[in-house]
Amino acid sequence: MRRILLVPFIAVCAAAQLPAQQLRITGLDGLASKAKESADITLDSNLLQMAGGFLAGAGKDSKDGKDAETLKQLLAGLKAITVKSFKFGETGQYRMEDLEPIRAQLRTPGWSKIISSQSKEETSEIYMRTDQGKVAGFAIIAAEPKELTVVAIEGTINLNDLSKLKALGVPSIPVPDKKGKKE
Repeated sequence: MRRILLVPFIAVCAAAQLPAQQLRITGLDGLASKAKESADITLDSNLLQMAGGFLAGAGKDSKDGKDAETLKQLLAGLKAITVKSFKFGETGQYRMEDLEPIRAQLRTPGWSKIISSQSKEETSEIYMRTDQGKVAGFAIIAAEPKELTVVAIEGTINLNDLSKLKALGVPSIPVPDKKGKKE
């Protein structure tokens, strides 16, 4: 009888854990061989705190000290940042279908698409993950004919502060302000 009750309990616990998992950027490894430039950055909480301490220490005596301290405060709420970025010599060296394994994860419970911007040349998407009503992460997909960047951010950060992570490889994506203007 215990075994019969234990199996559903484990299944419910496992299902409850799925939304809390960080986005896994998979299926893009083959693109590095096609790209003329590629970057693969993974920073866990320890590396983020070290980077924040380094940036704050380096900026103490400079005019950028305030910016470095702001970045350090932003990094304090983050658990991990993963960036995969590719620059190609020609258009058509990747397909939008290459992003399907990532988008499939972003359709699971807990994830919501909050910004989508598309033109003939460019697609930008921002997804937010919530856990128990609190922001728990972001995912960014920025696709251009010769460039592709996918970012996974785990932790708490204000949407308007995403652009401040540019030094860590996070692409700038125009985020409309309350008046509808893009920042």
